[in-house]
Amino acid sequence: MKQALIIEDDPNIVGLLELHLRDQNFQVATAYLGEDGPRKARESRFDLIILDLMLPGMDGLEVCRRLRSEGASTPILMLTAKSEEIDKVLGLEIGADDYLTKPFSIREFIARAKALVRRAERSGPADGGHNQAVRLQYGPLSIDLDKRLVYQNEERVALSRKEFELLSLLASNPGKSYDRGKLLNLVWGYDFDGFEHTVNSHINRLRGKIEPDMSQPQYILTTWGMGYRFNEALANTRS
Repeated sequence: MKQALIIEDDPNIVGLLELHLRDQNFQVATAYLGEDGPRKARESRFDLIILDLMLPGMDGLEVCRRLRSEGASTPILMLTAKSEEIDKVLGLEIGADDYLTKPFSIREFIARAKALVRRAERSGPADGGHNQAVRLQYGPLSIDLDKRLVYQNEERVALSRKEFELLSLLASNPGKSYDRGKLLNLVWGYDFDGFEHTVNSHINRLRGKIEPDMSQPQYILTTWGMGYRFNEALANTRS
């Protein structure tokens, strides 16, 4: 049975979501205050977190930041009553996997929730059929696709789930250029129309963690006028 955590201060919404998640064979835990969210998330291994943006005390963006900074890779479905694009984009950029704007249909909620859980259950990179190699080695950069670990000069690099999926996708297909829309579809699982700059933000953070010199990237290169690719010129040893 799957485990879901709802972090939402409206008891009516909590009750509705809990009812329908239980119908989908989820066990459900709840938190009504933002500051309770990270604590509850640490208490059990959850398959899905539903997180409201507007919470008393610690808001949903800060909860999301804290969860990701603590290394939580659980899929996060953000709920927001706001229609401003900046809130949706910011939520995605700090680690949320998807969002729904209130009011939303239960059918859409269930579809999104199930899709996030399915994607999290898949091992390896987001682009199917290229994860035969367990480890990718590019000079001092080592990517363990099976354990989802990255090392630079034998030191562990802490990546978010989306950062790892971006890196593993690109590194598994060196020289192949992906436009931002394609990366959104492959890594996030949806066509976030107009949110291509979310990819840029994740790429910049990823480069900041693995590139020796951000001004002259060695690993993730920009394909001008299109998107990004992994440097095909690097010697590649796979084991």
